[in-house]
Amino acid sequence: MDISVSRIVRVPILPLKIVNAHLLIGSRGCVLVDAGLPGSLPRFEKALLKQGLSFEDVQAIVITHAHVDHAGGAAELREKTHAPIVAHEDDLAYYKRETPMTFCPTGWAGRMFLRTPAPHQSYTPFEPDVLLSNCQAFDLSQYGVTGSVKHTPGHTRGSISIEVGSKDALVGDLVASGILIGGVIRTKHAIRPPFEDDPRAVAKELLRLADDGVEKFYLGHGGALTVREVRRHAETLLTFPD
Repeated sequence: MDISVSRIVRVPILPLKIVNAHLLIGSRGCVLVDAGLPGSLPRFEKALLKQGLSFEDVQAIVITHAHVDHAGGAAELREKTHAPIVAHEDDLAYYKRETPMTFCPTGWAGRMFLRTPAPHQSYTPFEPDVLLSNCQAFDLSQYGVTGSVKHTPGHTRGSISIEVGSKDALVGDLVASGILIGGVIRTKHAIRPPFEDDPRAVAKELLRLADDGVEKFYLGHGGALTVREVRRHAETLLTFPD
């Protein structure tokens, strides 16, 4: 059976590409990458219907990291789809809401954003069904999609990314694009997201993905980026002090 990825479809959680989730559509349904904010279920339903799919076609849910705009709808989506959640153990305490989320602002926008209620918004606790540890990789082929989930720390300790067979990668918040994060202007320009735990670790993971042959990077904030632009951004991050 052919399990190659046929489409990567963006799910607009907020307009202007300010917050994105994605569908990986394969031979036996699809895999959701990130769960959006709490209450995002109608946006996923609309995106699925547009592709001729329903919640019953969702085979798995991959959460790239524990921030509310990526993990906030996970518990609700699992209840609706009965699909397993895949995530990394280094963010487990945040998923279970046992530990308050920590934030390292990357600039004035992050510092201003941190003063608002938005990043501190609570969500329903959950425990992933498939919990990666250390540098363990997880093969998505059992869900009808050619792809591998890998640990890519730096944005958070438990950040993960998905490398798919078509030389694409979905990297969550390892990098963002556009001015003020979104699709207004400079949409092909890589920027740091509002929060980032370790920029040098991020740089190393982005360069590793590029060296692995990834040519296009799909983001949680902003439009997709080419490998050339991601390399430029990563090399800038490497100049930051340890």
